[in-house]
Amino acid sequence: MTPNSAQIIIRNKAFEWGKRTYLMGVLNITPDSFSDGGDFYTIESALAQAENMVKSGVDIIDIGGQSTRPGAAEISLEEEIDRVIPVVQILRQKTDIFANIPISVDTTRALVARAAVEAGSDIVNDISGATFDSEMLSTVAQLKVPIILMHIRGTPQTMQKLTDYRDLIGEIGEFLEYRIAAAVAAGIDKSQIIIDPGIGFAKTYSQSLEILQQLPKFRVLDCPILVGVSRKSFIGQILQQPEAKQRVWGTAAACTGAIANLADILRVHDVKEMHDVCQVADAIFRNQS
Repeated sequence: MTPNSAQIIIRNKAFEWGKRTYLMGVLNITPDSFSDGGDFYTIESALAQAENMVKSGVDIIDIGGQSTRPGAAEISLEEEIDRVIPVVQILRQKTDIFANIPISVDTTRALVARAAVEAGSDIVNDISGATFDSEMLSTVAQLKVPIILMHIRGTPQTMQKLTDYRDLIGEIGEFLEYRIAAAVAAGIDKSQIIIDPGIGFAKTYSQSLEILQQLPKFRVLDCPILVGVSRKSFIGQILQQPEAKQRVWGTAAACTGAIANLADILRVHDVKEMHDVCQVADAIFRNQS
């Protein structure tokens, strides 16, 4: 089943679901993210990385100021805004490079989402499925931007203790179905909703693999599917590679698996490499060349 809307326009860019795989580049403005904490913590380094992503073929830049790695400490609202908004603003000022590049804000806070959209962001990416902040869905509805709803249990501090599922795929599907219904009830058009099964978030090694294997089952929800496997620990376990930045080839294999099972968007750190992966995998699995 294809998503309910074959095409959506975000900042003058057409996203034609099912035609090809789209790349969301991760830009963490944090000192403590699991694989790139501190790498892009200044405006200058963040801008340089964003420019590299555009040159490498990125479709969306996802900016986050709060680390969501397991056990990450929660920062204040003010600190999150202070990290994220200046980067959004500087990207939007560089109209020669970023004029048609959608920016996503990775946040669970409605006030951060509002500030980011007002500064020039186009998408809200909420790892809680809009459950952490009761104002998120109504805020996104007012802002009239797309939202990404991810499955999680607990919080980044507690999630890895909450991996006991009776029916992994069924329970993730039920959660996402409930959150889609809540978003629509809040006034968000269903064509503006993207779902993410949340690989690595309250998921074990084997559960992360099961999600990738069973990804087509989420098609029944009739929304585009985002998958985030980049550099994650399940890849490290397979490769016996503790260093996240050394998991690029493993990430490439996991991304290929996601494309074979018709993921619509891949959230990645290594844009240049995964752009090549998408081109080849799309030619194989989507008959695109």
